[in-house]
Amino acid sequence: MALREIVTVPDQVLRRKARKVTDFGPDLQKLIDDMVDTMREAPGVGLAAPQVDVPMRVIVVEYGEEDEEPRLYTLVNPEIIRASTDHETGTEGCLSIPGYAGNVDRPLAVTIKGSNRRGQPVRIKAEGWLARIFQHEIDHLDGVLFTDRAENVWKLEEQDQTVALAD
Repeated sequence: MALREIVTVPDQVLRRKARKVTDFGPDLQKLIDDMVDTMREAPGVGLAAPQVDVPMRVIVVEYGEEDEEPRLYTLVNPEIIRASTDHETGTEGCLSIPGYAGNVDRPLAVTIKGSNRRGQPVRIKAEGWLARIFQHEIDHLDGVLFTDRAENVWKLEEQDQTVALAD
């Protein structure tokens, strides 16, 4: 496993729609392993393949509530198939937009379908911050950045950079 460089704005790979994965072979497995290592090293709670300059529909997310062990999710070709009508505004940051945060309004709960790293179908129901992380990462697969959805964006002071939700 290896760490990959996280691309930052204005790199155009962040603005393109990622292509669907059809081959679940060794190259995909290595990409996923590298993405997990890169996300953890950053540190972040999520990472999309375009953020490591690979325009494929792959995301990794690792999150757990304060009282629980973080859970790792690896999703290939994820899509949101249901979103709650209840929304909440929360602060987001992004490893591809270092030093900035913004308030983004998102549905409180989502249902996602996709495949696991072996190509088997999965369905995930997520609420709260986990739902927000999934939405943020799936946005990356469509070339959408949190700054596109933010009500306002601000530059973080150095001591505040760990406060924002970093993907």
